[in-house]
Amino acid sequence: MNELSRGVIADGLARRSHLVLDGALGTELARRGADIDDPLWSARLLIEQPALIRQVHLDYYRAGADVATTATYQATFEGFARRGIGHDEAARLMRLAVTLACEARDIFWHEAQADPAQATRMRPLVAASVGPYGAMLADGSEYRGHYGLTEAALMDFHRPRLQVLAGAGADLLACETVPCLAEARALTRLLQELPGAEAWISFSCRDGEHVSQGEPFAQCVAALDGFAPVAAIGINCTAPQHIESLVRIARAHTARPIVVYPNAGEHYDAVTKTWHGAAHDGGESLAGAAMHWADAGARLIGGCCRTTPADIAAICRRWAAQDAGAPHAGPAR
Repeated sequence: MNELSRGVIADGLARRSHLVLDGALGTELARRGADIDDPLWSARLLIEQPALIRQVHLDYYRAGADVATTATYQATFEGFARRGIGHDEAARLMRLAVTLACEARDIFWHEAQADPAQATRMRPLVAASVGPYGAMLADGSEYRGHYGLTEAALMDFHRPRLQVLAGAGADLLACETVPCLAEARALTRLLQELPGAEAWISFSCRDGEHVSQGEPFAQCVAALDGFAPVAAIGINCTAPQHIESLVRIARAHTARPIVVYPNAGEHYDAVTKTWHGAAHDGGESLAGAAMHWADAGARLIGGCCRTTPADIAAICRRWAAQDAGAPHAGPAR
């Protein structure tokens, strides 16, 4: 991991009260016409349409995101091998994902230097996504857990990809949608093997008190607190109505910054791979809720599945209004 990767979350939060994350990548690519109906999901586009990935990253930066997360959630050696892609080419594609995000960041930052309206922006970050073991299975296991694997086996699975991503030029790692404590412990132990590594670890949760496998969220947060490479702890790919409760639990069990990026509010059927429920309203509802999550203690806030650059722009507008002293409205009920 590059030299700037040490303490980037703390550095960012020393400059501003909150950091804004990007929104969905895979579902945003699909919204723009890409075919991600594939076990590789958004990683398929690393092979077929890398320029589209770069454009989505750029649009999130332009919307106000301080952090973009790479297209490596389902990029694993095992997943690529099923497509006949060997180890060296798989590693190249993982590194390409980081390069695309860095290129988008550099394009944006060049634009920002010439735009007085961007004078207060920090130079954005790139987080290399590390999806859970269940993402490789491509069967919805990241929302259930119960893998039947030991921590040692999970470490063996994650180690090769973490080593590649840690050296690919990202500012930090995003270990996300983790459904169980065993996998979180495995990732934490691996991070300690990587000199200078910094990461957030975020869990998928089934309700306002438990991670997807069923363990108390409080227990999971407390187990990660105190490990230096874990720079933030939180929740992603979870229904937004559970977030405030989960943030308050996290705040009571760690001094680490709390990261949250929930789904847009729809329900995902992992069997049919379809979304159901009410669509969001262009970001204003999510942005209003984000203010409440911040009040509860969240410091890094963005969106996961089915959120868009419009959602991120709306969050940034709410924060700009709050910083200017304007009152903010609560979330839509």
